[in-house]
Amino acid sequence: MKTVTTVAAVREQVRAWRAQGLRIAFVPTMGNLHAGHISLLAAARHRGDRVIASIFVNPLQFGPGEDFGRYPRTLEADRKLLEDAHCDLLFAPTVEELYGDNGSQRTLVSVRGLSEILCGEFRPGHFDGVATVVAKLFGIVAPDVAVFGEKDFQQFMVIRLMVRDLAMPVEVVGAPTVRAPDGLALSSRNGYLSAAERARAPAMHQALLAAVQKLADGERDYAAIQREGWQALERAGMKPDYFAIRSALDLSAADTHSHELVVLTAARLGGARLIDNLRVSVPR
Repeated sequence: MKTVTTVAAVREQVRAWRAQGLRIAFVPTMGNLHAGHISLLAAARHRGDRVIASIFVNPLQFGPGEDFGRYPRTLEADRKLLEDAHCDLLFAPTVEELYGDNGSQRTLVSVRGLSEILCGEFRPGHFDGVATVVAKLFGIVAPDVAVFGEKDFQQFMVIRLMVRDLAMPVEVVGAPTVRAPDGLALSSRNGYLSAAERARAPAMHQALLAAVQKLADGERDYAAIQREGWQALERAGMKPDYFAIRSALDLSAADTHSHELVVLTAARLGGARLIDNLRVSVPR
């Protein structure tokens, strides 16, 4: 695996591969990699002749008081994991390389509507930062396909809508959430949990499973199901931001005509903000 830190070096390598008629797959990350990220690399390898990964802790998607400064940066360990996953090129730019010497970025990409709900309500500007950096990375890497984890389902939807609206020639693929044996979705932020908090964290997945089972059984009192999920998180010592049932097609509010649903939640546990979701097809 080759590691580069400049936009020019990425473009030079991509041009060489393009000249050979090779298909490029891309996996953008913020590093501190785990098995969930490696599953994205496997999906990318299946869809491309060459795989590029990026590691960049993007300041634009962190709000005031969030964990930008303490977000784990483990570049050398990440390099080894990427090599073992048969990544061909790692792009690990500095903030200055992507955003200029003063770290400024005057052009922002905003996916209106979708970016202000759910996590967007509690992290204002977060998805503008995500969309902006992904658009920029797409412009640099020019991939044929890009793979994102479905654990952050709202992020996946934001990127997919951005690509559609801006007519970007990139296929956006979602990869299933990877979980620990007890059901907790793998996340770099799980490292913030104490041992006692880690033992309680699987309650989030259990609350989602219970909601999905009710929906699959034909229950349609969405407000009651959401309330029960919220209360289950509180019993586990979490502070929920939301527990919501939405259309899996566009994250609009679910109604009696919605048949492809997604149950999404975010909650704080100790020093970690955990997110997760499950999809369900309900009877017509």
